[in-house]
Amino acid sequence: MLKMGLTSFEDAIKEQLKERKNAHFMLVDGMSKLLTEKVNNFQSLDFQVSGLKWRLLIQPAVGVKDYLSVAVWIIDEKCTGPNWEVKFNFKIGLLPQTGPEYFYVSVGCHNEKQPAQGVVKFITHTQLKERFLVNDKAVFYAEISEEVIPNFLVTGIPRTMGTAERFKLIEVARNNSRFTWKITKFSSFNGEEHSSYEFTVGPRRWKLVMYPRGTGDGKGNSLSLYLNASNYVTNNGPKGRTFAVYKLRVLDQLHRNHFEIGMYVYVIILLFSKLYIFYMHISSI
Repeated sequence: MLKMGLTSFEDAIKEQLKERKNAHFMLVDGMSKLLTEKVNNFQSLDFQVSGLKWRLLIQPAVGVKDYLSVAVWIIDEKCTGPNWEVKFNFKIGLLPQTGPEYFYVSVGCHNEKQPAQGVVKFITHTQLKERFLVNDKAVFYAEISEEVIPNFLVTGIPRTMGTAERFKLIEVARNNSRFTWKITKFSSFNGEEHSSYEFTVGPRRWKLVMYPRGTGDGKGNSLSLYLNASNYVTNNGPKGRTFAVYKLRVLDQLHRNHFEIGMYVYVIILLFSKLYIFYMHISSI
């Protein structure tokens, strides 16, 4: 039984890490963004149990109003192709402000058709607010059993303690989050790649990178555009990944028939991580 009035979420997690070596905890700061569906899901960092990589996935329940869905997702590169299978037991739950934990225990069987498994109607928004939210923060966790049974050879290193991460959701006002890159003499570009100057949104800097003649699958027939994550604005605090909800748009200056694509993407810790690329066919430019 936990009493958050006597200790912080961070302290409670530290205590749990010592006792639950196969658990991964995720402190989410900014739960209201998910409850109002300004963000449609978030995922934990990869964590390893029994030689395999897993993630915790949290999102609004599909087709059910005012519920959260929580699932365990296996994302290991060894789990590819049509014939792999992993059997295991797992527990997903929430650390409360006071009283007993809230959790589900289930038997999992992941394969090509079902790489994620959990509870669609995990908890109502009302229950979450009454017992588990503290200053818009909540702590979710996934705990994998010791007996993980894959149908392929895996060499796992036993864990000595659990793992944890902090995930912060920040909403940036629209008038502070828009960047326009106007390119003159586009047809005279000779280089393969061109970059905008850096601009700041939220805690870090960004830039656009354009390939006039395409790159990857779009090479030779498309304009390709990347949003790149650069350095953080300050050196204070941890340098974790960034979850970005954004749109890339090419403006039609004649008919206002703009071309755009919206994305929900995670940027990993590495600097200059390329977030996403879209292809616009050259005939449309």
